[in-house]
Amino acid sequence: MDSITQAVLGAAIGKACLGKKIGNKSIFIGAAIATLPDLDIIALPFLDPLERLSMHRGFSHSILFSLLLAIILAYLFRRMKFSKDIKFFQLAVFSWLTLITHMLLDGFTSYGTLLFLPFSDIRFGFDSINVVDPVYTLPLLIGLLISTMKKGNLMLIKYANLIGIVLSSVYLVATLLIKQNVNQKFAEALTDQNIQYTKIHSQPVGIASLRWYGLGRTQNGFFMGDYSYSVQDEIKFTFFTSEDTLLMGLDEYTVDRMKWFAKDFYHVVAQGDSLLFYNMQVDMQGIHDLGQRKAPTRGYFILDNNKGGKLISSGRH
Repeated sequence: MDSITQAVLGAAIGKACLGKKIGNKSIFIGAAIATLPDLDIIALPFLDPLERLSMHRGFSHSILFSLLLAIILAYLFRRMKFSKDIKFFQLAVFSWLTLITHMLLDGFTSYGTLLFLPFSDIRFGFDSINVVDPVYTLPLLIGLLISTMKKGNLMLIKYANLIGIVLSSVYLVATLLIKQNVNQKFAEALTDQNIQYTKIHSQPVGIASLRWYGLGRTQNGFFMGDYSYSVQDEIKFTFFTSEDTLLMGLDEYTVDRMKWFAKDFYHVVAQGDSLLFYNMQVDMQGIHDLGQRKAPTRGYFILDNNKGGKLISSGRH
């Protein structure tokens, strides 16, 4: 999710876990801890383009990292004046909850999170919520703000933060149910149009998970369609070939990593001495008409044919 949402979630957890002990300091501490996993971006300028793909939301977003950092933070908090009287276990649980919820929340978005590093590079992701979705963020923020009020309905002030956390969590779970229904819609449309597919991938676009793009994977490519809860039209699909032949003879590691990053939903186009690699798993913005051809989305990665397919940069139409 976006950095603001992550900070608000961390602040809400801080208030819930330590609010009675250290007051509103817990809000700022929770927000600060919640941003720590995203500091992996500091290393990006020192990495080549291929390494950057797996660095962000990599080890700093893993379960192991959350446990190790929670222990370190608890140790540090025990030596600070304002929190030295709080039990080590409570400080460790608070720190871990703030960190692991950041990672799990990222896992609901399309980019995916390497939760199980260093034991597995499986990219955990539900692809059920947009990276920026105020429907999730606003209940958290409103509940948190009300909980800091000095005057008003004391009962509401007492439970506002908890209510905000519950409402946002309910919406997050609801996006999984919405996605399941959307996948069923895409599956039915593919079947009705006699399209043979091996698996389906869908992603929400915009807020509230009301509009979705869906992909039906085939042996040679994928069919791409658009579904909206507000417009009940028949889903129309456009086919894009994977063009695996263009990747033959290129550096095997680069090709493997690119396919891994795309979860096998990709489209490749030759352009001069370069190849444009469209990763549909993380970038679905709708079909873009370029005149002579159509692109499945606006963003792409550039592979240099003269350097064995080395990933050199990215671009947008």
